[in-house]
Amino acid sequence: MRLSKYIAKCGISSRRKSEEIIRSGYVIVNDIKILEPYFSIDPDIDIIKIHGKEIIEDKKLLYIALNKPVGYLSDLNDPSGRKLARDLIEIDSNIFPVGRLDYNSEGLIVFTNDGDFANILMHPRFSIEKEYLVKFKGRLGKEEILKLRNGVIIDKSLCKIKSIKFYASSINNNWYRVTITEGRNRIIRKIGEKIHHRVLKLKRIRIGNISLGNLLPGQYRFLTDKEIRPFKMPSI
Repeated sequence: MRLSKYIAKCGISSRRKSEEIIRSGYVIVNDIKILEPYFSIDPDIDIIKIHGKEIIEDKKLLYIALNKPVGYLSDLNDPSGRKLARDLIEIDSNIFPVGRLDYNSEGLIVFTNDGDFANILMHPRFSIEKEYLVKFKGRLGKEEILKLRNGVIIDKSLCKIKSIKFYASSINNNWYRVTITEGRNRIIRKIGEKIHHRVLKLKRIRIGNISLGNLLPGQYRFLTDKEIRPFKMPSI
């Protein structure tokens, strides 16, 4: 089995992230540092360690939807000691976030120990929809909305919003339902900066067919079989 795939199966991270962990020099196989993600291992024989701790595959697959509050990190650790979304889930298993929400954003984030599931959910090849409620500073005009639909250049590549619909208004600012199919970090906030309408609040309410529903901030639930099934395709 490929080393990167085994790390993902152990619930440490997605396969793509596992490759980064290996190349960073954090993985030891039988007391030898391995830097090649495609290195072949036998889980029944080899001893694999990350940061000096042996990892073992968790046979029970977990799929959890969390409503991440503002002021929590999606990362699994933070040298600065900030609050972690993972700590809101009272389960003693290796699980990792699929994608991320930045510190000042809130809403749906999925945790799992199934690396193949995570890979399909987030890989650009599959163009999984991600829907947000976004409060922009000010009100977007027709030209700005058309510009977003046609695409804007973010970090030297074109970014198109799949859909944007008016949702609600406040005194000076409007809320919109925004749907995208890519997962670049802070992409919606960068889009807001590009059109000179800063994002004031951002809440993710859906990933594919997985909805936030009635979860309150800090609450979580297990995904249903119906929610999981579309992403249980052959690994890429």
